[in-house]
Amino acid sequence: MKKYNDDETIENSVHKKKSKRSTSKEADNVIFLEGSEEAGKRNAAAKKKNNKMKIIIAALAVVFAVVAGIVAYRLINREYKGYSVEKRISTSYENTANYEKFNGNLFKYTPDGASYINSNGDTVWSAGINMGMPIAVTSGKYAVVADIGGNSVCVFNTDGQVSSLTMPYTICDVDIADQGAFAVVLESDKTNYINLYDKNGNVIYEIQTTIDKSGYPLDITISDDAEKLFTSYIKINGTSIENNLAAYNFGSVGQNTNADRIVGGYMYTNQVIPKLEFVDNDTVIAFGTKSATIFSMSEKPSITKEIEYDREIRSVFYSSKFFGYIQEAEQDSGHLYELYVFDLKGKKKFDRYIDFEYNNIYAVKKELIISGGDDCLIVRSNGRVKYNGKLSGNIVSVVPSGARQEYVVVYDDMTEIIKLKKEPQNNDNITYEDDGINYVPNPVGDDTTAATQEPQDIPDTATQLEP
Repeated sequence: MKKYNDDETIENSVHKKKSKRSTSKEADNVIFLEGSEEAGKRNAAAKKKNNKMKIIIAALAVVFAVVAGIVAYRLINREYKGYSVEKRISTSYENTANYEKFNGNLFKYTPDGASYINSNGDTVWSAGINMGMPIAVTSGKYAVVADIGGNSVCVFNTDGQVSSLTMPYTICDVDIADQGAFAVVLESDKTNYINLYDKNGNVIYEIQTTIDKSGYPLDITISDDAEKLFTSYIKINGTSIENNLAAYNFGSVGQNTNADRIVGGYMYTNQVIPKLEFVDNDTVIAFGTKSATIFSMSEKPSITKEIEYDREIRSVFYSSKFFGYIQEAEQDSGHLYELYVFDLKGKKKFDRYIDFEYNNIYAVKKELIISGGDDCLIVRSNGRVKYNGKLSGNIVSVVPSGARQEYVVVYDDMTEIIKLKKEPQNNDNITYEDDGINYVPNPVGDDTTAATQEPQDIPDTATQLEP
């Protein structure tokens, strides 16, 4: 039994025990919410410390986000100064070859054949054709090749040839939709036909017009779903010229409108409209000699915006995200050409100068590729330069391969797969590979015009307009 001193009471002893218990708890980092003034101070200090830590963490997160954003921006908008040759393939027929973007890769065609080339430059399949003046249009996983001035049409997809047809009249133009349906403009002595077929060659619809009434067909374009069609016809009345645009709807809207399926029309007397394009399923760009007009057509057409040129234009281009044109630069500018790019609402995105003679333009969703001679300019859709420099020789075509920063470059006698680099590279030690493609011999002869010499052979995303 514990004994107490005279000056020590039971109450004092209990108080000491409580103090010891409190000290022990604090040693275990437990702070009482109720109790002494010292506990309250400790709570306030801990809270202040926690708030300070939260502020530091938040600040670090902001700094990290800013730094990451700057790094990402620089990487996305980096200008490359060189390239490495990943693969070099020797070819012997490139002077008659054309290339189109096809399912993220390449569709190649000549008067003798067509082939599908993957991102490695390898031929997936090839097929022989016999055409005097072939033109090709691609959309999604389908491509159509038609013999302009002839009667043959061939449809392909990523697996090979789908169908081959012989038209009853001379072919003037062709276009294709995402699912393989295609439209063909045919011309007889006094009558024009616009026939719509499915991918297997079955007739979906036929439009018949007379030359006396409608004039001569200049261009057609079909929507991705193949339900809408835009046409451009030119008619000469004595000394005056009329250019008429007609919009057709083969869906329920057009069926309920009239028997001809026409849902809208526009007439121009001051300019010619040689190029039409559905840049997406509901937007049509009409490229004229004096202006470019944007039409919205979810069902029936309406004008979104008209952009007038301030000078004569040399070329036009388009993609599913932007479009534009190239003019000769002002004489006092010290430059050769000037490039203008707009979004699909008609708002100008950027303009810049081009200081070399070009003959090829290729537009995709995120960039624009311009080439001529051994010069190549790649500009992003925001106006930032991706590459501006020389390549290995006289360029026939440059298109993205589908792989990151890689391009398929076609020259007169070879094809290269190149990859853009930050600094110039030495590519002298690259060896050649054989392409391994054998087409059916061309019975037409050697008088077929080289692909890069005529305006109509510029890739489908670019068109040279005559003054």
